[in-house]
Amino acid sequence: MIRMTLTAAVALALAAVPVIARSQSAPTPGSEEWLRLRGEQYHRAPDSEQNPAEVAATARLNAEIAARNAAAAEAEAGAMASFEERNAQWRAETARLETERAQWEANVAAANAARAQWERDNAAWEAEMEACRLAGRVCLTPRPPRP
Repeated sequence: MIRMTLTAAVALALAAVPVIARSQSAPTPGSEEWLRLRGEQYHRAPDSEQNPAEVAATARLNAEIAARNAAAAEAEAGAMASFEERNAQWRAETARLETERAQWEANVAAANAARAQWERDNAAWEAEMEACRLAGRVCLTPRPPRP
């Protein structure tokens, strides 16, 4: 029983060796090595054995594929250029809006500072008027102008 188990283990190990060897360096699909591993080979027939109709059809198909690939590359380049242009416009618009926001915040801060100053000036004027009235005098100091 042990001998049979050992024999089976050795057989499995030996069967796995080619699989492990193949998986360590996978050939490129379509390459000679790739075809050979699958039992296939590609040998170009000499020109004298080529069918002119098949050669012409293959050349036409290759030209169509090349044209589609060129059109796709051109469309992709156009799409990328359009994206870059719109991205630049978005960045410029964002920068403009940020500048406007910063200006608005500065304007709000200036208005708040002016209002606070007026409130202080007005409070001082009211205190002066009250002191003047309490002293029994006539006060003619004008009220501070509103901001």
